[in-house]
Amino acid sequence: MNNILLLEDLPEIRAWMKQLVLQVFPNSLISEAARVHDARELITAVKFDLALIDLGLPDGSGVDVVAALRESQPEAQSVVVTIHDDDDHLFPALQAGAFGYLLKEQARELIAEQLKRMSQGEPPLSPSIARRVISYFAAQARPQDKHSMPHVSLTDRENEVLLRVAKGFTLPEIGVQLNLSRHTIADYVKQIYRKLNVSSRAEAALEAQRLGLFRR
Repeated sequence: MNNILLLEDLPEIRAWMKQLVLQVFPNSLISEAARVHDARELITAVKFDLALIDLGLPDGSGVDVVAALRESQPEAQSVVVTIHDDDDHLFPALQAGAFGYLLKEQARELIAEQLKRMSQGEPPLSPSIARRVISYFAAQARPQDKHSMPHVSLTDRENEVLLRVAKGFTLPEIGVQLNLSRHTIADYVKQIYRKLNVSSRAEAALEAQRLGLFRR
């Protein structure tokens, strides 16, 4: 990561987040903002690779910045870092284009590890957030005409991996559970995503629900 936007209105939190970001992505150039307005101006002037965005800001919601970044710089990745773990904050952020959603209450070491895994293409999601996403899609799932649904054939091992991804386990954790290397699990995840034509953990969770994996 070369250019990183850090949007946080509280100076003390912004300071430790900056320190954490430099730990994970050394030599990165960090642009700091405390308001939605300032972040929007930075987006027009700087090409970002990553943005860490708080939601509750003095002049609005960080969701607006997520949406603005997605529109003007679709290749940039936005990760929400917030205290809010409710649906009213989570799903608007994901719908606006957030790649990840982390809770500030987590230990800094865990946040750092989740950000590191972005290099493997893994969205950074706090475990409780991953479970909330799964619950949401499970509740929203509706029976559909079998003839309208494309048949997807996954191997038993792929089903095992998909179920654990949907439950919010990390790649290393899945590797330990299945006695496989992290790289092997990553290969399985790529193959599963390709077969299911999905690109995120949330979509994978919905497919796991549709395939009935949670009932097994």
